[in-house]
Amino acid sequence: MSLSKQIVTDLTAAMKAQDAGRTSTLRMVKAAMMNRQIEKGYELDDDDMQKLLRSLVKQRRDSIEQYEKAGRQELADKEQAEIEVIEAYLPQAASQEDIEQAVAAAIAETGANSIKDMGRVMKAAQAALAGKNADGRAISEAVKARLSAVA
Repeated sequence: MSLSKQIVTDLTAAMKAQDAGRTSTLRMVKAAMMNRQIEKGYELDDDDMQKLLRSLVKQRRDSIEQYEKAGRQELADKEQAEIEVIEAYLPQAASQEDIEQAVAAAIAETGANSIKDMGRVMKAAQAALAGKNADGRAISEAVKARLSAVA
């Protein structure tokens, strides 16, 4: 079953179970999915769906950061609950160890030796972690730490 059909099926199940939080999150995902389909002009495949879901998770993480700065913990908790529902449809996230290994390999591959080479290293590391649902911010921090230590 495709990811988009799975989300619609799970939305129906959540509505029947009267699970308000899950229903609300899955409705939001379905709306984003429909908007993206209209935008693209074709049915989304699983790769497109994963990109969409990663984008939604990133938006939620940014919102959590803003809510915590504003002292709105209840809203941050709501966003965190939405992230947990969305991440259930994504492949297992890359571990910190996987990220560190990919960054080390990318630095060796690109011959980077200063923070000026961060863009090249990021591109190579993200390519190595493609399909592993790696957080871009975690990759960026690992690259900065590694390049700062080299310099």
